[in-house]
Amino acid sequence: MQRFVKGILLFVFCSVPLTAAQARDTEHHFPIAEAMNTASAQDKLDGSVKFYFSGQKTPKVKTKLRDATTNKKTNAFNKSDKDACDWAFLSAMVQLQDKAKELEADAVINIQSYYKKDAFKSDTEYECHAGGLLAGVALKGEFVKLAK
Repeated sequence: MQRFVKGILLFVFCSVPLTAAQARDTEHHFPIAEAMNTASAQDKLDGSVKFYFSGQKTPKVKTKLRDATTNKKTNAFNKSDKDACDWAFLSAMVQLQDKAKELEADAVINIQSYYKKDAFKSDTEYECHAGGLLAGVALKGEFVKLAK
């Protein structure tokens, strides 16, 4: 019996490092326009807040209110990385929209990907990290009131 228990313990301890080594964290860059043009994005982003990604020309800013960061994760199990990443991106954008409304901002400017505090600036792509179980998108932006 002791031999059996020792065998099981040896198997468990040897399996743990393999499982950790097999963990996936794939970095992707996906098109912002595709994610913003989905039916879900059209339903959830109501147009009351304008979004400007890093590198895009913005209208004149009247008042800068504050900066903020989002960090959204979603279940990636049994989904393509793109589908999971687009969903996490949309969740991050909804969070930016909700925070802007709370602050009475009418725009979020200089939006950039900010995964693990590492900036990725693009006006055409967002960064997402996907694994076997989760996908995540972090965004950073400035909440502002635009000049009329």
